[in-house]
Amino acid sequence: MFTVAALYHFTRFDNPAALRAPLQAVCDAGGVKGSLLLASEGINGTIAGTRAGIDAALAHIRALPGCAALEHKESPAAEMPFNRMKVRLKREIVTMGQPDVDPTAAVGHYVEAKDWNYLISQDDVVVIDTRNDYEVAIGTFEGAVDPETKSFGEFPEWWEKNKDRFHNKRVAMFCTGGIRCEKSTNYLIGQGVEDVFHLKGGILKYLEEVPEADSKWDGSCFVFDQRVSVEHGLREGPHALCFACRRPILPNDKQRAEYEEGVSCHQCVDETTDDQKARFRERQKQIALSKARGEQHVGPKTA
Repeated sequence: MFTVAALYHFTRFDNPAALRAPLQAVCDAGGVKGSLLLASEGINGTIAGTRAGIDAALAHIRALPGCAALEHKESPAAEMPFNRMKVRLKREIVTMGQPDVDPTAAVGHYVEAKDWNYLISQDDVVVIDTRNDYEVAIGTFEGAVDPETKSFGEFPEWWEKNKDRFHNKRVAMFCTGGIRCEKSTNYLIGQGVEDVFHLKGGILKYLEEVPEADSKWDGSCFVFDQRVSVEHGLREGPHALCFACRRPILPNDKQRAEYEEGVSCHQCVDETTDDQKARFRERQKQIALSKARGEQHVGPKTA
C-alpha cells in the first residue's frame, strides 16, 4: 500500500529555480514519485510513496521558506499511481492568468467539511464548482453551478458574464483540494463580492471526513494520478483514463464502438485526425511491447 499526499502552499519564493534540484533529490532518494510545481507564488502537487519516503519529502518541503504551516491531504493507493518524479518550474502553481490575484493577501471564509452541508443548504447561498468540465462530469455537490470551463483560466471570463445571476447571494466555492478556491475567492473579493466562502481542504477532505450517509456529494472525484477517481473514504473509484484525451471513462465505456485503447473514446473519437490516431496507435504498440518485456513505458522525459 502506498501513501498519496496532495499538497499546496502559497508563499513567496524569491528563487524557485534554486529549490528544484534539492527537492528532486530528496524525492528520488526516498523512492517518491509524482509531480510538484514550484513558482514564485509557492508549491503545488501530488506525490506518492512509502510512509518513510513521503515523510522525508514533506519534512523537506516544510523547511522551505514560508512553508512551515503547509497542510497536506493523504489517501491510500494499492499500486504506485505515478510513473516517475517530476519537479517543475512554472509561472503559477495553478494557472488563472490574473496577475493581481494574491491568495496571501485575502481569501474567502474557510468552511470545515463538517459545516459544509449546512452552508450549501441555505437559500441565499449559491454553490459554484471551480473545476474543469471533465472533472465535474463524474461528480459534484447537489445543486452546484457548473461553469463548464475547460481550464481554470476561463473562470474570470465566466464570472464576468454570469455575475448578475448571483446578485445578493453568498458565494460558496469548492475544488478538488482547495488550491483553485484560494485564487478564485481572492479574485471575487477583488471584484467586490463580500460574502465568499470555500470548502477547506476541498472535496478530498469532505470525502474523507463526512459519512456517506450524510453526504451531499454525488458521484466520484477526479484526481490527477493513475487512480483517476476516488469516492467516500477516499477509496479508489471505478474510472479509468482515456489516454488519447485524458478524460475519465467508466468500465462500460470500454465496450462502446468508439473506444480503442490509447487511441479514442466516445468523448474524443471525433476530436482527432487520422494522423493523430495513427500516432496514438504506435504509442500504444510501444506500451504493449514494454509491458511484454516486463518494463514500464513512461514516455519521453520533460523538464
